[in-house]
Amino acid sequence: MRIIISEFISLDGVVQAPGGAEEDTDGGFANGGWSHPFFDPEVVGGAFDDVTAKASGLLFGRRTWKTMAGAWPERAGDPFADRMNALPKYVVSRTLRESELTWDNTTLIPGDDAVARIRELRAQEGGDLVVMGSPTLVRTLLAEDLVDELRLMLMPVLLGGGKSIFPSDGGLRTLELVSTVTSPAGVQVSTYRPAPRRG
Repeated sequence: MRIIISEFISLDGVVQAPGGAEEDTDGGFANGGWSHPFFDPEVVGGAFDDVTAKASGLLFGRRTWKTMAGAWPERAGDPFADRMNALPKYVVSRTLRESELTWDNTTLIPGDDAVARIRELRAQEGGDLVVMGSPTLVRTLLAEDLVDELRLMLMPVLLGGGKSIFPSDGGLRTLELVSTVTSPAGVQVSTYRPAPRRG
């Protein structure tokens, strides 16, 4: 399975709370919902449709999983929601309990075993394992070289601070630009893959 990261991201590299004001206010973040003015169904919506259509499963951190689990089940009947609800889901957490996994088809990956378990998942046959949001998890996956593709929806906005998906460990990681398309609102939807190691 390939691990695909799909993120709304600001020009200054922030991914925190793109969907709503109360989604994630950690650190006093007050700009929740910042992606809405830039969303269009063709380019940005199309990027989401594409990534989920090829997904064999979804991988989340705890906070993003809880946000999604609170939103998608009640939207049953919409084709995109039905796909989200039907896909196998994996949530990495040190605090969630099995009894709290109310979203259908969710499997808990204990936080202490996350890297080893995700390596096992990635080694299985199948389509894409898609990660949305989940910045702490994404930083770990990038640091462990477990990301096969980054799909970034770069939005023309500066947020002045907030959560990032990028490791700050000093590691040099070279990527290749595979494709890019620009929406009428100025969103650049760009796909990157790790560059082949040389030497």
